[in-house]
Amino acid sequence: MTDSEHWKDDGSLKKTFYEQELERLQVELIKLQEWVKAKKLKVVIIFEGRDAAGKGGVIKRITEKLNPRIARVVALGTPTEKEKTQWYFQRYVSQLPSAGEIVLFDRSWYNRAGVERVMGFCTDEEYWEFLRSCPNFERMLIRSGIILLKYWFSVSEEEQEQRFQARLQDPTKRWKLSDMDLKSREKWVEYSKAKDEMLAYTDTKLSTWYVVDADSKKKARLNTIQHILSMIDYKDLTPEPIELPQRNHNKGYVRPPMQEQTFVKDYYAE
Repeated sequence: MTDSEHWKDDGSLKKTFYEQELERLQVELIKLQEWVKAKKLKVVIIFEGRDAAGKGGVIKRITEKLNPRIARVVALGTPTEKEKTQWYFQRYVSQLPSAGEIVLFDRSWYNRAGVERVMGFCTDEEYWEFLRSCPNFERMLIRSGIILLKYWFSVSEEEQEQRFQARLQDPTKRWKLSDMDLKSREKWVEYSKAKDEMLAYTDTKLSTWYVVDADSKKKARLNTIQHILSMIDYKDLTPEPIELPQRNHNKGYVRPPMQEQTFVKDYYAE
């Protein structure tokens, strides 16, 4: 799809091409958004993967230009004591989309098959019950009319380590390194086994897992957006250009004195 002029010598995408292509795809996402709204579709997109695999960056680029009233991100924290007593899927069900909505799960009910399994936050019985019931749960969602897309972001051990080190050096990203992230570095093999087992049970013909090669952040972002657009048959509902009417100036209006209002200080005055 891309010409050789779009690549650097190291195989990465050139910044100018990446930005142009991202902008083009974001315009298409707006068209998709308007189609979802007009046709009252219900879309769920799940983003899973290892820590620092780039899930957040993809979600940010997807939602950057979209209407937050239509495209909503769900990133649930640790379950409360009350939620721990509920049916496992219950708190996720309450976040599912209404007609005309797109919901993006930054981690999802698959926490049970990943971090909870590896870190021992659930029992063996709870874990196996999840693997048995998850395909049925997703079958119900799809039968109800929900469009369900699931993406697993795959990153190499070497690339993950580089991103962890970069976060340590960048004060704007250091908050992304939680204690759980640091513990996950010690359990690379355990997470790999958990992922393999999860896919074996929940990668079905009806509810497929799509694996994203995420070692290149730029390519992962473009590939994921391209794939999402290819999975939903949408049409361009962009309205005709709007001609703004003339302003109706009220000549009788008198603005209150500016000194009576409290303005933010101009910190960058010449």
